[in-house]
Order: sequence, then C-alpha cells, then structure tokens
Amino acid sequence: MKGKGVTTRSSSLDPRDDAPDLTTLALSRGWFERGGKRISKKAGRAAFRRLLGKKQVNMMLDKAVIEYFKVKAGGRGYQTLINEALRQAMGREALEKVLRRIVREEIRSRRKAA
Repeated sequence: MKGKGVTTRSSSLDPRDDAPDLTTLALSRGWFERGGKRISKKAGRAAFRRLLGKKQVNMMLDKAVIEYFKVKAGGRGYQTLINEALRQAMGREALEKVLRRIVREEIRSRRKAA
C-alpha cells in the first residue's frame, strides 16, 4: 500500500516481533527525528537501538542453525526466534542452578538429621 503514514507491517509477520511499525512516510524521508528535531542517521539508529533495548552483534553461526530458524520462522523474523531461544537457555540455566542448590541443601539437612 502506498500513501502517507501507511504502516508497512503485515498481519503475516511474527506477532512477537518487537520492532516499532515503520510507515512509508518515515521510510521515504531519509532522515531521523527525535522530539521533532532532525538528527543524524547515526544518532537516529543509536536512539532506535536504545529504545529497543538491544545491541547489534556480529557472530558466526552454523549454516544449519540459521536454516533451522529461517524455516521455523517462515523466512521472516528468524533473528527474533534465535533471541528467544537464547533467552530460554538463560532461563533453563538459572532454573538448573536453583534446583542444584535445593538438592544440596536437602542432602545436607538429611545428613545432619541422620
């Protein structure tokens, strides 16, 4: 769709995608604004990243890993799925730490009781 302020987001995109909607007007301007003032492209990108709370990284991943997430995401939003998988891994690691601590405490308390 063309027109001023028309949103580019499609209903077929991943609803978990946390990037703000872009409009055709915003894309056609070729500059960034913050608080109504024009700012450099570099400053605009930095502000956008801070808003998302994300940091861009370059990393080498196995071809099979990338293909797996692309297929799972249907070709769109696969980086969001990779981020989600990494967050889940962090959660599992934290859970494992807590469970190990609880088991150790239980073993100690039973040894003292015996």
